[in-house]
Amino acid sequence: MKGYVFILLALIGMFGFSQNDKAEKTELYKNYREDQFYASVTYNLLNEKPRAVSQSGFSSGFHLGFIRDMPINQRRNVAIGLGLGISANTYNQKSLLIQEANNDIVFNIIDEDDYNVSKNKFNTYLIEVPLEIRWRTSTPTEYDFWRIYTGFKVGYVFYNVTKFESEVGNVKLSNNDSFNKLQYGLTLSAGYGTWNFHVYYGLNPIFESNSKLNDESINMKALKIGLMFYIL
Repeated sequence: MKGYVFILLALIGMFGFSQNDKAEKTELYKNYREDQFYASVTYNLLNEKPRAVSQSGFSSGFHLGFIRDMPINQRRNVAIGLGLGISANTYNQKSLLIQEANNDIVFNIIDEDDYNVSKNKFNTYLIEVPLEIRWRTSTPTEYDFWRIYTGFKVGYVFYNVTKFESEVGNVKLSNNDSFNKLQYGLTLSAGYGTWNFHVYYGLNPIFESNSKLNDESINMKALKIGLMFYIL
């Protein structure tokens, strides 16, 4: 009789633990979100440059932000992400001189050998709003997993600066109106665990349409390639 009582109590205990474990897992899945903070380092390229313009040196980008992860399926491995971040970008280039003349910003092609140029670049600083569709193989208890996040990013250029330094003279302009205040493009992040490939493909020009070089609009767009790091 004692043996039957022991077995019965054991079964009740196992059932209770099973129910508690199931409830804990349900609660865990119910609140599970992924990849809330992000940091990225990119190599910045210029697409659709004027023929006489080239890039030199390493043009870098640093990006930080927060994305609200909003799962849309029961397993919670598919989600929509909406966030807010900041971005600092450098574009080193050759031959394009940006300067002010008669209270206007003008663009000219120069031979840098004639000036012995030591620096020719422009920088942009943006507030960005990324929107992503997110797929991953993660669970609430697995931290190394595959992910593919693709989406769209809109940025507002709140500060810009151009720098030209040479033996002939230096030119520095801040917050000039030739830059497109609104920047937007497509994004893709994919990888496993900590290391993720990241690319941003700009859809609109860096400079305003009224910024002309030899009477033609400067249609340079940003292409950023690098690594993305995600943190819960």
